[in-house]
Amino acid sequence: MKGGDDLIKKLDALGGSAFEDDLVTTVNDCIGLVQATAKDLCPAHRGELENSIHTMTGREDSGVVIASCYTNKEYAPYVEFGTGPVGQADHADIAPDIPVTYSQKGWMIPGKAMTRYEAEEYGLGVVEDKDGEPIGYLTNGQPARPYMYPALRDNADEIVKRLGETVRLSLEWIREER
Repeated sequence: MKGGDDLIKKLDALGGSAFEDDLVTTVNDCIGLVQATAKDLCPAHRGELENSIHTMTGREDSGVVIASCYTNKEYAPYVEFGTGPVGQADHADIAPDIPVTYSQKGWMIPGKAMTRYEAEEYGLGVVEDKDGEPIGYLTNGQPARPYMYPALRDNADEIVKRLGETVRLSLEWIREER
């Protein structure tokens, strides 16, 4: 929010820390909205990736309120941004300000990384040993399946509305108290 730091300082000077407490509550509610949407949009490993989407809200020493929606799964960026030439081919719904570098050639995934059935579901080529057992799966990557960025983007108007309402109510409260 442009000018948010100055506004917080002015409101705090007039009304104590009540505004900052209300702001933390609103920001926490807003990041919860983003989290819920990200979980709904999460396309891969239903359960594991979806359950790893968390939030954190806090105040910096300067009084600035910061919220994050994140996952700690190592493979999460590969789902969000895609991989290889396949991922590079389609950037729909990917965060525009995040630079992504893609491998320009295909690769082989070790045979023990998944079952033949899973590999075939993903459309991967199967490399077999002489007995017909999978030793690897060929891929040119996977398409991007964004869930984090669209969750924020799709809720941006609601977030701005809620923050504006918090500011409006705080200003009314300050006016009534004076």
